[in-house]
Amino acid sequence: MQSIISELLTELKINPVLLDVGASAAPPKIWTALAPHSTYVGFDPDLREIHEERAGAFQRSVIVNEALTADRGANEVTFYLTASPFCSSSLEPDDTFINHWLYSNLFAVEKKTQVRATTIDATINRFKWDRIDWFKIDSQGTDLRLFNSISPEVRSRVLAVDTEPGLIEIYKGEDLFAVVHQDFLRNGFWLSDVNIGRFIRMRRRSLDVANSIEPEINDDFIKETVKSSPAYVEARYLRTIEWLAENSFSRREYALLWVFAVVDNQLGFALDLCLEFERIFGADDLSRKLKSNTLLLMKTAFRTRQARKGLERIERVLRRIARSFLRS
Repeated sequence: MQSIISELLTELKINPVLLDVGASAAPPKIWTALAPHSTYVGFDPDLREIHEERAGAFQRSVIVNEALTADRGANEVTFYLTASPFCSSSLEPDDTFINHWLYSNLFAVEKKTQVRATTIDATINRFKWDRIDWFKIDSQGTDLRLFNSISPEVRSRVLAVDTEPGLIEIYKGEDLFAVVHQDFLRNGFWLSDVNIGRFIRMRRRSLDVANSIEPEINDDFIKETVKSSPAYVEARYLRTIEWLAENSFSRREYALLWVFAVVDNQLGFALDLCLEFERIFGADDLSRKLKSNTLLLMKTAFRTRQARKGLERIERVLRRIARSFLRS
């Protein structure tokens, strides 16, 4: 897959622009295949977990140590630095709701500070880009308002979005999943993937009491025995074929969305894109290449899965033989 993507991006001279809002830790793994051809832009005013060297695989990388805001008139914003850098936000954690969850201590505010702020449009103008191709937003509560703050011309041509809205209220006034999901569906996206993050509904004080009575009941014990509950959603959205047609997207954008579909393992959607590309732009070398590579990737995925099933069958047989041997 890596060689197919690299060859296509090189041939078409496509250099995707990938924005990472909430760039603590490493860039998303799914961008690995895109990295040698892409510009990576990471935003995070909390640099405690920023690893700039991990962005070195990209053709170009920029780390912006500023908070993003949807307020065009704001040069700085209040930022809440929490015990975990991954929980810091421009929204204040809401103790009324957080304290019901076991790891509420991660959201404890260690420092309230004023940080420099910028908008996405201002950043685009600063670096003289004309587009965002894939937007990963993990802003701890403000994902939707940040996305919708982008100028309509740029926002309408974003091809993929990763977002992490909450299912439960953690921050005061945050954008929750139900609203985020409806907005993306209404505006030309479909939900490609989702992962449900979970918290344990148990107050820290309750664990402390249990631990004082039974010392073996500690954090590890609770994680192994107590059911967790849905708390947030890691969701990926891709543009719909209908949106591309209605907005007169170019050959570049169809081809790049095909690349994004392939790295997301959405091979059925990738084939839909091939046929739509051919319908709009006609059959040519590129349409034939997209189609043949999609079918090749499908066959490779099938063979890989069949081989894995074969290994699983062999392992089951070996386990039965081992059990039979032990009984005898």
